[in-house]
This record gives sequence, C-alpha cells and structure tokens, in this order.
Amino acid sequence: MIQEYTYKPVQYFFLTFLVSFAFYFAGAYLSFHETLSDYYMLFMLIGLMTPFLLSAGMIFTAGNANLIQDFANRLVNIKLIDPKTLPFFILLMPLSVIASILLSLPFGESLDQIQLAEGFSFSTGFVPVLLLLFLAATFEELGWRGYAFDSLQSRYSILTATLIFSVLWSLWHFPLLFVKDSYQYEILHQNTWFAVNFFVSIIPLGIIITWICIRNRKSVIAAALFHFIVNLSQEVLAITQITKSVETLVLSVVAVAIIIIDKEVFFPRDLITEEATASAKAIQPGWQ
Repeated sequence: MIQEYTYKPVQYFFLTFLVSFAFYFAGAYLSFHETLSDYYMLFMLIGLMTPFLLSAGMIFTAGNANLIQDFANRLVNIKLIDPKTLPFFILLMPLSVIASILLSLPFGESLDQIQLAEGFSFSTGFVPVLLLLFLAATFEELGWRGYAFDSLQSRYSILTATLIFSVLWSLWHFPLLFVKDSYQYEILHQNTWFAVNFFVSIIPLGIIITWICIRNRKSVIAAALFHFIVNLSQEVLAITQITKSVETLVLSVVAVAIIIIDKEVFFPRDLITEEATASAKAIQPGWQ
C-alpha cells in the first residue's frame, strides 16, 4: 500500500461489478442460444479480466511512480516469495480435500472419492477447462491483489479489509449461476444449498489468500499460485458436493486458526500501538 496515494475503493468495486456483471450476463444470455453459444466465452473472459484491467487502469493513470513500481514489483518479482511458506500453500488445499473426504464418511460419502475424477465437473466452450482455471486464478489475483485489497486496507484494518474483500469477492461470482454448463450453474441445479456453499466457501479462502499474500510481501505470484492450486484441487479428485460442504468447514477452521496464531498479520503492532495511544488521549482530563 502506497501511503501518499489516495485509493478509491468505492469507485473501483463499483466499476468492477458493473462491467463484470454486464459481460457475464451477456455471456449467460448467449450460452443458451445455440447459434450464438460459440461466442459466449469471449464475454466471460472479458468479465474475468475486468478486475485486472480496472486495477491496471487506475494504477497507471494515477500519475504515481511509486504505485506503478510497487505493482510491477509484486507482479514479477519472484524473490518476494518466502520459501518457508511454499510447503504450506502448496499442500494446504490437497490436505484439506483429503481431510474433508475422511470427515464426510459419517455423512454417507465414500472413500472412492480418493481417486482421480473422470473429467471436469463443468464445461467452458472453446476454452479448455484447465486453461480457464489458470486464467481465473491469474487475472483475478492481478486485480484483487494489484489494487482492490490495498484500496480497502487504506481505509480499514487488515482484518476488516480482508472480511469485506472476501464477501465482495464471493458476490462477484453471482452471475455465473446463470451461465449454462458453468460450475455454478451445474451445482445450483443439483441443489440450491450446494450453490450457497460455494459462495460461503469463498470467504475463508479470501482470508487464507490474504494471509499468504501478506506473508510473501504481497506477491501477486504467490496469491495466483495458491488460487490455481485451489481451483485444481476442486477438480482433480472425485469429491462430491457433500464433501465440498464439509471442506468449507475445514477451511473456515484453518482461516480462524491463521487469524489467531499469526496475529502479526491481522493485528500489526503499529496499529495496536496507535489505537492504544488514541484511546489514552481520549480519556485524559481536558485540562491536561
């Protein structure tokens, strides 16, 4: 976060939702028309890239060299990644999936889930699903970590900014429910609660990704890599939607544990000191 720059979170999120939703709903409309369905993914891809395009636009038109340099550095500098965090964010999702499968057994699910899925759980038109999973992770984090989160952090504490961001990130996926053959469309038509679970699951993931990003000096590469591992982990094994509901609970526990254990990230000492000083001044007698 660049101190001397005035971030514009309201403007950013308003434009992001407005433009993304416009392209997503246009893509949704085209996905149901056979003669036009070949083109719907073009609109979906533009909607997907919108957070990044707006982030880049706001950064490069701000006229602030430090802001541009900081963005470029977090985008390409692999040295920002702390090697000690790699085992955690590479193994977290695969282990969470395995734990969720085991915890789903009392709910009637099977150990047969621990096998490779026969195929992807959704289709994406002319764009290969694996490529879309990569593009989604990359372009979302380019936008969310390039400008969006910093804009919220400029106004709120890290924990509050993280929670607000996670909710907004979840809601940003809403139009995908109406895109034929999308993952969200498929689970909505299986069971409404599976779709609800999808949106709820994004909130603990938002917390975890924020933690990983900050622990790696706000590296966009680290955030995108973890995001891609998350996307891939949901598709590699033959896990059921019941198990994914259990997984939401597992990730929520992980997110809460991270907040409690790593207080330095979410409750930095300088902020605590500032709040304590402000509180002390507030209760001092007026004549002192």
